[in-house]
Amino acid sequence: MKKDEDGLRINNEITASQVRLVGENITEPGVYSISAAMRMADELDLDLVEISAKADPPVCKILDYQKYLYQQKKKAKEMKANSAKIVIKEIRFGPNTDEHDFQFKLKHAQEFLQEGSKVKASVFFRGRSIVYSDQGEKLLLRFAVELEEYGRAEQMPKLEGKRMIMMIAPLKKK
Repeated sequence: MKKDEDGLRINNEITASQVRLVGENITEPGVYSISAAMRMADELDLDLVEISAKADPPVCKILDYQKYLYQQKKKAKEMKANSAKIVIKEIRFGPNTDEHDFQFKLKHAQEFLQEGSKVKASVFFRGRSIVYSDQGEKLLLRFAVELEEYGRAEQMPKLEGKRMIMMIAPLKKK
């Protein structure tokens, strides 16, 4: 009972005594014996492919199996190409980042959000600067407020070890 890489059985691999034939290559859909279904597939020079093995009787189609595999791969490739690829850009601050550096990094974050990337803003605390975690939180909240017209904060700033992290997602383009 060998199955193909898709999990589909074809031609002689189908073990059921009767099958339900469906599809555009047959004149009358219905339940046929396996030998009659195989004969019909041979006459059309196509393959008998078991589509649903769990049904009673199993559902089969008469089709060109290689062409079917090709179309399945093509569909999968298309789906993968259309899926959104999420890019995350990171911007790092110190707890005492001055105004010019803040504006410089803000401008970069705006560009990242406009091109559709997510921005991960983080404040890195070195040594004893962890006592200024409230300053880091204020900095990240101000950063999120300044970027409101480009993106929205996915999560509030949270402290993870020596870093305070906040994610900002781009707004959907209209």
